[in-house]
Amino acid sequence: MKYQEAMDYIDRCADFGIVPGLESIRELLKRLGNPQKKLKFIHIAGTNGKGSTLAFISTALTENGYKVGRYVSPTIFEYRERFQIQGKPVAKAEVGRMMETVALHADAMEKENLPHPTPFEIETAMAFLMFADKKCDFVVIETGMGGLLDATNVIENTLVSVITSISKDHMGFLGETIEEIATHKAGIMKKNSVVVSAMQEEKVMAVLEEAAENTKASRIVFVNEENIKNERFHLQKTVFTYKEMKRMEISLLGTYQVKNAALALEVLSVLKEMGYHIKEEKVRKAFLETQWPARFQMIVKKPMFLVDGAHNAAAAEELRKSIEFYFTNRRIIYIIGV
Repeated sequence: MKYQEAMDYIDRCADFGIVPGLESIRELLKRLGNPQKKLKFIHIAGTNGKGSTLAFISTALTENGYKVGRYVSPTIFEYRERFQIQGKPVAKAEVGRMMETVALHADAMEKENLPHPTPFEIETAMAFLMFADKKCDFVVIETGMGGLLDATNVIENTLVSVITSISKDHMGFLGETIEEIATHKAGIMKKNSVVVSAMQEEKVMAVLEEAAENTKASRIVFVNEENIKNERFHLQKTVFTYKEMKRMEISLLGTYQVKNAALALEVLSVLKEMGYHIKEEKVRKAFLETQWPARFQMIVKKPMFLVDGAHNAAAAEELRKSIEFYFTNRRIIYIIGV
């Protein structure tokens, strides 16, 4: 397939909608030779902060000399952002080639009276196929929605299961209570993997701790926000200390990004304990260089114009805190799409 043909195909597959569950993706990957079994994963679930945390982790691993695949959704600028290697979208020709391979098996499933894979299942299979083909050392992926029944949860070789902040979102699929939602997010935990979580409210922490015990995860680590100190916020960068990491600098704006950075630091610390070579000076350089668009991002300085993709109540609250913090006593004009 050419790139546009691939885009036309995935658009047609939109008719298959969103279908939580792993049977279809397992069947599709089996027909593709189970490429996911050749990869090592850092798997991220949560309500808000997944993308930024993924960006910090994957940029740091790349800076330390590893070949890193990223699988993210949704995208901001173009479709190929879903599939990144070393922080760059894969080539259009690669998308066309992989889509053609996956489409062949997806369509065959339908002809055999099996459910046709959904767009997200097709894209997830494509990602695993690409990253295995390129022999990535790590694959850092975020769930599309929830965790337990999310197509990405077909993976088994999870080094670290990462849980970002959990709040109410997608209740039609994940449940009405925060405990039900947390149970879905906790579904990404795997036996013998380490779980690293952001600080959560008490009832969410209880759900995560129980899930870690039930899945026989090797241990669960929570970010201790009391260890985040000496924060200094500027419109150019933020400086903070987390545990032994003094005067860490990040370019991502927003008061909430320090928490995402601290979560990423905990993940990198766990990987270092596992024996992976991760140097502090490389992490510092990577965190300062990490970019993640449309998260309290300044796109024009004069007049100052910021964009943010806050899409649920908790994200809107964090956006409000950042606006009030950075722009006290300023005239503000809002343009909001809902």
